[in-house]
Amino acid sequence: MVSGFAIVYRPFDLQIYLWGGRAVTEGLRLYRVAPQASWFTYPPFAAALFTPLAAMPAAVVRVVWELASIGALTWASLLTLRLAGCRPSGTVVAAMVAAGLMLEPMYHTLFLGQVNLFLLALVLTDVWRAARVRPAGIAVGIAAAIKLTPGIFILLFLLTRRTRDAVTGAAMFACCTLIGFLIDPTVSRLYWTRLFYDTRRVGGTYISNQSPYGAVARWLGGVGHVGAWYAAVPAAIAALGITVAAVLARRDDWLGVAAMTGITGLLISPISWTHHWVWVMPALVVLLRGGRRSRVAAALGFAVFVLAPMWWTPHSGQAGDYGTHGVLTLAANCFLISGLAFMIYMTVYVWRSGPRVRWSRPDHGNSWHVAGEHVPASEVV
Repeated sequence: MVSGFAIVYRPFDLQIYLWGGRAVTEGLRLYRVAPQASWFTYPPFAAALFTPLAAMPAAVVRVVWELASIGALTWASLLTLRLAGCRPSGTVVAAMVAAGLMLEPMYHTLFLGQVNLFLLALVLTDVWRAARVRPAGIAVGIAAAIKLTPGIFILLFLLTRRTRDAVTGAAMFACCTLIGFLIDPTVSRLYWTRLFYDTRRVGGTYISNQSPYGAVARWLGGVGHVGAWYAAVPAAIAALGITVAAVLARRDDWLGVAAMTGITGLLISPISWTHHWVWVMPALVVLLRGGRRSRVAAALGFAVFVLAPMWWTPHSGQAGDYGTHGVLTLAANCFLISGLAFMIYMTVYVWRSGPRVRWSRPDHGNSWHVAGEHVPASEVV
């Protein structure tokens, strides 16, 4: 079914990626031309990665890309279950992939031909290695060089005293960025000095942007009304999110670390399209491993990310989309609200559990080691 879809449908974002790959070899103006009225917004290194694909038949690329995306989701699902302390069978992994494909960020990623599932798989690979006290950082560095937001995991490694992993990630990011400079110095200078922070090129007020910046811009009537004061918002969110993630890392709860850091990255980024929210998958598993109330929250969160109510609200790009509209405002920012709620939940959990609790990797899927004792997962709050 995926192959048939890829043959007959041309994913919009994948077409932009392939154009970026051709721009590298054909001397096209990578950041000066908007193919199909949409800009290539990733670093030059990302464009270079698409160069080999751009030389292949388009139908073949689409099939390979979609199947590889499913493979990345499968690998990410397996790592998530392992981080949760499970030893999943193939049937369990397949069931999780099937459930994951019901989530809007997942199927929207496939619909657009986006890179999000590959980035999720790369980052979770390094988190899994960190959880097993193995060298990490290479996969995170590559992911950050493709799309900047995974770079928050380099900061996480640094703050959790995994200095070697942080240096490895930063060095890999620098090497990949250097490759971009070697391929096209002019384009790279343009991107890194003027464009990488420019949100005006991507329509930050569109309803798909489920970041605090997008919500504030819609409430105030456009990005031009968002003042310098807004810089304090992502700074505060980053400080809280990374602090909680660092505490979880010290307790060896690396699933919580991955989910908290991934969600934090989405909340501090000025642009977090709905398809960027693939981090909802590990976040839902974090909730599922808890007590009754957290499992209810997981069910509600799953429903929100399946139904994606923001698409039911006005999003034509007209003036009526701006401002606040009561309950519709909640629906229009439902992914953002869910992310903030998850951050609050994890913060309260860390605060209530106190320093006496230390999570360690469970030896079975139905219990956790807490302060040296076995505690059934059903009793974890």
